[in-house]
Amino acid sequence: MTLRPFHLAFPVNDLAAAREFYGDAMGCREGRSSDEWVDFDFYGHQIVAHLAPGGAGDRTSNHVDGHGVPVPHFGIVLAMEDWQDLADRLTASGVEFAIEPTIRFRGQPGEQATMFFRDPSGNALEMKAFADDAMLFAT
Repeated sequence: MTLRPFHLAFPVNDLAAAREFYGDAMGCREGRSSDEWVDFDFYGHQIVAHLAPGGAGDRTSNHVDGHGVPVPHFGIVLAMEDWQDLADRLTASGVEFAIEPTIRFRGQPGEQATMFFRDPSGNALEMKAFADDAMLFAT
C-alpha cells in the first residue's frame, strides 16, 4: 500500500509567527495562503495553520515513560538522521522543548527517538524516529 499524504488543519494565534516557526525554524515550505490560513509542506504532508486567536495551546498531558506528554499533539515519524538534523536545527533556532530530544522505551519494543515542543500558539508537536521502522506498531 502506498501511503497518501495526510491533511491537518490547526488553530494559530498569529500567521506571521506561524510562518516564522514552521517555515524558518522547521524548514517547511509554504504553499497556498490567504489572510486567514497558510499551507505548509510538512515532510510531504499538508498542514494548514488557520488564524483562530485563542483557539490553540491546550496544556493537558499524559504520563508516558517518565515524561508528561502534551495532549493533543501531532508530528511525523522521520528517518533517524532527519530526526537528528531537525533536533539540531530546532536547538540552534532556540526552540524550547517540552521534552528534550531523547530515546524513549530504551531496550523495549517500540524504542524510539522523540522530542516535543510547541509552536508560538502553543500547539504541541512530537517528532520521532525509530532505528527500525518495523517497531512503529510493536507491542
